[in-house]
Amino acid sequence: MPANKPRRELFNFLSSSLKGEEFSSNISIVRPPYSNSESAFNTECQKCDGRCATLCQEQIIIIGEDKTPRLDFSKTGCTYCEDCAKACEFDVLMLINNDNIQVGIDINPSSCLSWNSTMCFSCKDPCLEDAIIFNGMFKPFIDESRCTSCGFCISRCPTSAIDIKAIA
Repeated sequence: MPANKPRRELFNFLSSSLKGEEFSSNISIVRPPYSNSESAFNTECQKCDGRCATLCQEQIIIIGEDKTPRLDFSKTGCTYCEDCAKACEFDVLMLINNDNIQVGIDINPSSCLSWNSTMCFSCKDPCLEDAIIFNGMFKPFIDESRCTSCGFCISRCPTSAIDIKAIA
Protein backbone atom coordinates (compact mmCIF):
# COMPACT_ATOMS: atom_id res chain seq x y z
CA MET A 1 0.00 0.00 0.00
CA PRO A 2 2.67 2.64 0.81
CA ALA A 3 4.00 2.46 -2.77
CA ASN A 4 0.66 3.77 -4.08
CA LYS A 5 0.61 6.79 -1.78
CA PRO A 6 2.85 9.08 -3.95
CA ARG A 7 0.84 8.21 -7.05
CA ARG A 8 -2.44 8.88 -5.24
CA GLU A 9 -1.09 12.24 -4.00
CA LEU A 10 -0.04 13.17 -7.54
CA PHE A 11 -3.51 12.39 -8.91
CA ASN A 12 -5.13 14.31 -6.06
CA PHE A 13 -2.93 17.29 -6.91
CA LEU A 14 -3.71 17.09 -10.61
CA SER A 15 -7.38 16.97 -9.79
CA SER A 16 -7.11 20.03 -7.55
CA SER A 17 -5.10 21.88 -10.22
CA LEU A 18 -7.84 21.36 -12.75
CA LYS A 19 -10.25 22.94 -10.29
CA GLY A 20 -8.23 26.16 -10.46
CA GLU A 21 -6.36 26.13 -7.15
CA GLU A 22 -3.47 28.58 -7.29
CA PHE A 23 0.17 28.68 -6.28
CA SER A 24 1.04 29.37 -2.68
CA SER A 25 2.51 32.60 -1.44
CA ASN A 26 3.44 33.92 1.95
CA ILE A 27 3.00 37.50 0.73
CA SER A 28 -0.22 38.97 -0.55
CA ILE A 29 0.91 41.41 -3.25
CA VAL A 30 3.62 40.98 -5.87
CA ARG A 31 4.32 44.27 -7.63
CA PRO A 32 5.47 44.58 -11.26
CA PRO A 33 9.15 45.11 -12.03
CA TYR A 34 10.61 48.62 -12.32
CA SER A 35 8.71 49.77 -9.25
CA ASN A 36 9.60 53.01 -7.57
CA SER A 37 8.13 52.71 -4.06
CA GLU A 38 5.16 51.10 -2.37
CA SER A 39 3.78 54.48 -1.36
CA ALA A 40 3.73 55.56 -5.02
CA PHE A 41 1.40 52.65 -5.82
CA ASN A 42 -1.04 53.86 -3.20
CA THR A 43 -1.05 57.50 -4.32
CA GLU A 44 -0.22 57.69 -8.03
CA CYS A 45 -2.03 54.58 -9.32
CA GLN A 46 -5.31 56.09 -8.14
CA LYS A 47 -4.99 58.62 -11.01
CA CYS A 48 -4.36 55.99 -13.68
CA ASP A 49 -6.50 53.87 -15.97
CA GLY A 50 -4.30 50.75 -15.65
CA ARG A 51 -2.43 50.94 -18.95
CA CYS A 52 0.35 48.76 -17.51
CA ALA A 53 -2.10 45.87 -17.30
CA THR A 54 -3.52 46.33 -20.78
CA LEU A 55 -0.06 46.46 -22.36
CA CYS A 56 1.43 43.50 -20.46
CA GLN A 57 2.47 40.96 -23.12
CA GLU A 58 2.07 38.02 -20.74
CA GLN A 59 -1.17 39.39 -19.23
CA ILE A 60 0.07 38.82 -15.68
CA ILE A 61 -0.54 42.36 -14.40
CA ILE A 62 -3.93 42.69 -12.80
CA ILE A 63 -5.40 45.82 -11.28
CA GLY A 64 -6.75 45.28 -7.79
CA GLU A 65 -9.79 46.85 -6.20
CA ASP A 66 -7.46 49.49 -4.75
CA LYS A 67 -6.47 50.42 -8.36
CA THR A 68 -2.88 49.22 -7.88
CA PRO A 69 -1.15 46.71 -10.17
CA ARG A 70 -0.04 43.30 -8.96
CA LEU A 71 1.34 40.21 -10.66
CA ASP A 72 -0.48 36.92 -11.07
CA PHE A 73 1.93 34.05 -11.82
CA SER A 74 -0.76 31.38 -11.99
CA LYS A 75 -0.48 30.96 -15.78
CA THR A 76 2.91 32.35 -16.83
CA GLY A 77 5.71 34.73 -15.82
CA CYS A 78 7.25 38.11 -16.58
CA THR A 79 9.51 38.59 -19.62
CA TYR A 80 10.71 42.02 -18.46
CA CYS A 81 9.58 43.48 -21.79
CA GLU A 82 9.50 46.99 -20.24
CA ASP A 83 6.06 47.80 -21.67
CA CYS A 84 4.54 48.35 -18.21
CA ALA A 85 7.22 50.89 -17.27
CA LYS A 86 6.99 52.69 -20.60
CA ALA A 87 3.21 52.96 -20.18
CA CYS A 88 3.35 54.36 -16.64
CA GLU A 89 2.51 58.08 -16.83
CA PHE A 90 2.99 58.70 -13.11
CA ASP A 91 6.50 57.23 -12.66
CA VAL A 92 5.41 54.44 -10.36
CA LEU A 93 7.17 52.07 -12.75
CA MET A 94 10.38 53.45 -14.27
CA LEU A 95 13.08 51.80 -16.36
CA ILE A 96 15.83 53.34 -14.22
CA ASN A 97 14.66 51.26 -11.24
CA ASN A 98 15.84 47.73 -10.56
CA ASP A 99 14.10 45.52 -13.10
CA ASN A 100 13.85 42.43 -10.91
CA ILE A 101 10.58 41.69 -9.21
CA GLN A 102 11.13 42.36 -5.52
CA VAL A 103 10.23 38.95 -4.11
CA GLY A 104 12.08 35.71 -3.58
CA ILE A 105 11.24 32.34 -5.04
CA ASP A 106 11.61 29.20 -2.96
CA ILE A 107 11.01 25.47 -3.46
CA ASN A 108 9.07 23.73 -0.71
CA PRO A 109 10.77 20.32 -0.21
CA SER A 110 7.73 18.76 1.44
CA SER A 111 5.55 19.15 -1.66
CA CYS A 112 8.19 19.04 -4.43
CA LEU A 113 8.12 15.82 -6.45
CA SER A 114 11.90 15.79 -6.93
CA TRP A 115 12.56 16.28 -3.24
CA ASN A 116 10.32 13.25 -2.71
CA SER A 117 12.22 10.92 -5.08
CA THR A 118 10.09 11.42 -8.21
CA MET A 119 12.00 12.72 -11.20
CA CYS A 120 10.55 16.07 -12.27
CA PHE A 121 12.16 18.99 -14.07
CA SER A 122 9.01 21.06 -14.63
CA CYS A 123 10.41 24.10 -12.84
CA LYS A 124 13.88 23.89 -14.39
CA ASP A 125 12.80 23.75 -18.02
CA PRO A 126 11.18 27.23 -18.25
CA CYS A 127 13.92 28.94 -16.20
CA LEU A 128 15.78 31.15 -18.68
CA GLU A 129 18.42 32.12 -16.13
CA ASP A 130 19.31 28.52 -15.16
CA ALA A 131 18.61 29.53 -11.57
CA ILE A 132 17.14 26.17 -10.56
CA ILE A 133 19.93 23.81 -9.66
CA PHE A 134 19.52 20.10 -8.96
CA ASN A 135 21.71 18.11 -6.59
CA GLY A 136 22.01 15.08 -8.85
CA MET A 137 18.60 14.31 -10.32
CA PHE A 138 16.75 15.31 -7.17
CA LYS A 139 16.66 18.08 -4.56
CA PRO A 140 16.31 21.28 -6.60
CA PHE A 141 17.08 24.65 -5.09
CA ILE A 142 17.02 28.25 -6.31
CA ASP A 143 20.34 29.97 -6.96
CA GLU A 144 19.33 33.42 -5.70
CA SER A 145 22.25 35.07 -7.49
CA ARG A 146 20.72 34.04 -10.84
CA CYS A 147 16.99 34.18 -10.07
CA THR A 148 15.13 37.23 -11.43
CA SER A 149 11.84 36.22 -9.75
CA CYS A 150 10.17 36.17 -13.17
CA GLY A 151 7.70 33.52 -11.99
CA PHE A 152 7.76 31.20 -15.01
CA CYS A 153 8.61 28.23 -12.76
CA ILE A 154 5.57 28.79 -10.51
CA SER A 155 2.83 27.90 -12.96
CA ARG A 156 4.78 24.95 -14.33
CA CYS A 157 5.14 23.13 -11.01
CA PRO A 158 2.65 20.24 -10.95
CA THR A 159 2.44 20.24 -7.13
CA SER A 160 2.47 23.99 -6.41
CA ALA A 161 5.73 23.50 -4.52
CA ILE A 162 7.18 26.87 -5.52
CA ASP A 163 6.48 29.66 -3.08
CA ILE A 164 6.87 33.41 -3.28
CA LYS A 165 8.55 34.96 -0.26
CA ALA A 166 9.38 38.45 0.89
CA ILE A 167 13.00 39.43 0.51
CA ALA A 168 14.97 41.13 3.22
